[in-house]
Amino acid sequence: MAVLRPVRAGNAFEETVERLLQVIKLGVVAPGEKLPPERELAVRLGISRVTLREAIRALQDAGYLDVRRGRYGGAFVTYTPPAPGAGMLRKVVADMGAADLNDALTFRMAVECGAAQVLAATPLTDEQRAVLRGKLMDLEEARVEDYRRLDTAFHLSIAELTGSPLLASACADARLRVSDLLNAIPMLQVNLEHAASQHQAIVAAILAGDPEAARRAVAEHLEGTAALLRAFLG
Repeated sequence: MAVLRPVRAGNAFEETVERLLQVIKLGVVAPGEKLPPERELAVRLGISRVTLREAIRALQDAGYLDVRRGRYGGAFVTYTPPAPGAGMLRKVVADMGAADLNDALTFRMAVECGAAQVLAATPLTDEQRAVLRGKLMDLEEARVEDYRRLDTAFHLSIAELTGSPLLASACADARLRVSDLLNAIPMLQVNLEHAASQHQAIVAAILAGDPEAARRAVAEHLEGTAALLRAFLG
C-alpha cells in the first residue's frame, strides 16, 4: 500500500485521515474488508496509536468505517462508490470544475506514462513479472462490481513495482483525484473489452523492456478514457 507512507508530525491527524481515505476510496481495502491492524498502521504512518484511533473514529463518524471490538474486530470499510451513470458523471464534473478536471487528467497522464516508462526500463525479477501478470489477470477476471477497484490496483502496481515511493505516491494521488469521475462512468461491455486489450498492450511493452511502447500504450489508454468521458458529457 504505497498510500500508507509516513505523515508529517505537524499535521499528523489531518494527514492520517487523508491517507486512510485514500486507502478506502481507491479500493485498496475493499468494502466489507478491514484495515490492517492498528499496530501495523501506526508504524507505517509513523504516528502514535492515539492519533490513529482519533482518525479512525472520525472516519467512522463520517460513515466510511465500522469499528468492531473483540477477537474478530477491527476497522471495516463501509464506503461504497455511488452507482455509475451519466447524471452522476455530470455532477462529479460540475463539482470539480473544468479547470480542476483538465488539471487532474493532465497530472494522471504525466505520472502514469512516466511510471510505465520507468518500469519498462528496469530489469524485472521473475517475482515482479508475476505480480504484474497477476494484477492483469485479476482485472480480466473481475466482476463488474469489482472492476474499478481492481483497475486501480493494476494501475498502481505499475508505479509500485518501480520501487520509487515518491512515484507510487504521485500515481496514487493522481488516481484519487479522478476516482469519483471513473466510478461515475457507466460500464459498457465494448469499452471493457477495448480497455482489456489496452491493458494487455501496456503489460506486453513493460515485460518486453520497451519504455517508449509502454508510454504510448498508457497514453492511448488514458486518452480513450478521456474520450469516453467527453462522449457521456456531450
